[in-house]
Amino acid sequence: MTDLHGTCDPRFDAVRTALEQNLASGEELGASLVLDIDGDIVIDLWGGFRDQARTTAWDEHTITNVWSTTKAVTSLAALMLVDRGELDVHAPVATYWPEFAANGKQDVEVRHLLSHTSGVSGLAQPAVVEDLYDWERSTARMAAQPPWWTPGSASGYHAANFGHLIGEVVRRVSGKSLRRFVAEEIAGPLGADFQIGAAEKDWGRIANVIPPPPLPFDLSALGPDSVVVKTFTGPVLDAGFANTPAWRQADMGGLNGHGNARSVARVLSAVARGGEVDGVRLLGRKTIDLIFDEQANGVDLVLGVPLRWGIGYGLPQRDTIAWIPDERICFWGGWGGSMIIMDLDRRMTISYMMNRMAPGIIGSDRSAAYGQAVYDALR
Repeated sequence: MTDLHGTCDPRFDAVRTALEQNLASGEELGASLVLDIDGDIVIDLWGGFRDQARTTAWDEHTITNVWSTTKAVTSLAALMLVDRGELDVHAPVATYWPEFAANGKQDVEVRHLLSHTSGVSGLAQPAVVEDLYDWERSTARMAAQPPWWTPGSASGYHAANFGHLIGEVVRRVSGKSLRRFVAEEIAGPLGADFQIGAAEKDWGRIANVIPPPPLPFDLSALGPDSVVVKTFTGPVLDAGFANTPAWRQADMGGLNGHGNARSVARVLSAVARGGEVDGVRLLGRKTIDLIFDEQANGVDLVLGVPLRWGIGYGLPQRDTIAWIPDERICFWGGWGGSMIIMDLDRRMTISYMMNRMAPGIIGSDRSAAYGQAVYDALR
């Protein structure tokens, strides 16, 4: 059986067993899983392998590309500026980024970016992944293009460009790039092993992602004016891009955060624990309350499933992820199944990061099994 390392409170043996079984069967290649309850780390597990050939173990300090789980950290950065009184979620984006007012976007508000309702869910054609690596050019193009639907009327998942949109607002307000802001204002103070992109000195401990089966979208059956087509071709993403130097060197707060379950939990537990982690305060309670101000509730124009969006995070939607209770919980996950869940009533954070990507975009059968086992144990 594949070795599993770390600690697990006996109350959560079912969680440990589920992870052990998935590692043993090969469903998981390498993975890490953390459960933080009000600062008490009751689960801190890791195991498996960093590489598909199974020659290098996933150890305590392994990190991996966490895809859209990065968005949860990017939203935290924006909310920290809100908490400081430097950013107003109800103000037009153009207040901070004047060029964004172009082509009918003068009334798009910061909250619309944070809730995927801005109408700018991708980069207009022509678009290739290399465009995302060029911050100045890509954000200028996003500012110039018209929205693809009426802003605020519905959500349309900002799959690849969320970090560019929020990150440019963060840059305009704070004077720091998103990557620098996360390093200096979040990861550094918390001592969290998380970064946007990955410094070259850390490449040797990265677990390369193993691409999943193709996404369940037949883009050829949709017209070129489809929001789905525009988003998923603006640009087209191949999971293998995440294993390249260019990807790791880029500043993409919607896609290329690198960390593990421990570091992501360390960062996002700030939300579940009332804004403060071990004496480091990132948010106040009024700002945390903003997260639960529902901005959209319906079938997402890009993902095609029912979603509820607050400001910066997904909110429980039983039709889409049935195992997350309909309580004061916010969450998001990454392509392939990584997931971060902040349960405020229980002051609890569930964090799961892995390298073998599963089908789908929001969670996976594996993350559901672990999360369900956590909640079953608590009951």
